[in-house]
Amino acid sequence: MTPLDALCAVPFHDLPDAARARVLNRLADTEIFVALARDPEGERVELRLFDLPTGRLAVAADAEDRLAAFFAEPVAHVALPGRALAAMLAREGIAVMVNPGAASEMLLDAATLGWLAQALQSAPAEDQAAPARLTAPAPEMVAALAEPLAARLSAMAGLVAGAALVAADWPNGAQGHLIVLSGVAEDHRPLVAKALAELIAFLPPLPQPCDVAFDLPIPERALRLQLEPVAPEPARKSAPRAPGSDPDRPPILRF
Repeated sequence: MTPLDALCAVPFHDLPDAARARVLNRLADTEIFVALARDPEGERVELRLFDLPTGRLAVAADAEDRLAAFFAEPVAHVALPGRALAAMLAREGIAVMVNPGAASEMLLDAATLGWLAQALQSAPAEDQAAPARLTAPAPEMVAALAEPLAARLSAMAGLVAGAALVAADWPNGAQGHLIVLSGVAEDHRPLVAKALAELIAFLPPLPQPCDVAFDLPIPERALRLQLEPVAPEPARKSAPRAPGSDPDRPPILRF
């Protein structure tokens, strides 16, 4: 069972909206193996595509053996982050079948991939925490954020020493909430803040705005989040990588 399977207690397309969003958020950070028509040539890769009445379809999985099982033979493939795959396929209007036959099987059309790519561009707002009055968080914000926030922070336990959710009231009358983090190195703060901004973007609309702040005094009634490190995934054999499969320099797709 892979982390994507673990999030799909029922089939992906039967999950409620919030649960599907969590799966897509995890997909973005998962290394995905995409079937190719042939071995990569330099920095160019050609996807193995199927022509359907609704358009073209690529096939991908979160493990190499799942691709081989689907095609019933070894298949050329390239590994790249889910976020890079979503952005590339959305631009070309191509859908993708992920993990066919597995618990986390999902058919994502180009519109869904476009939404995913857009959500992944979320960035945290400038925090105005210094002059804010911090108090206990609203119950509805705790209900919406506690579980997904704890899960996301646990995956970053090595980067974050502590975290809390608080309500914030600013002198100009604005109200909202803050995720206050402690023990995050200066050079890691943009990465951590971006990850939490993405998490919020994937949740249903929150009752109040929520931003990220660092190293602020925590009020007594704040929701303190316990960071439980996530066990590492078992090591597995790396897939052949095409040059350019770095998430910041993805391969050039041929269609």
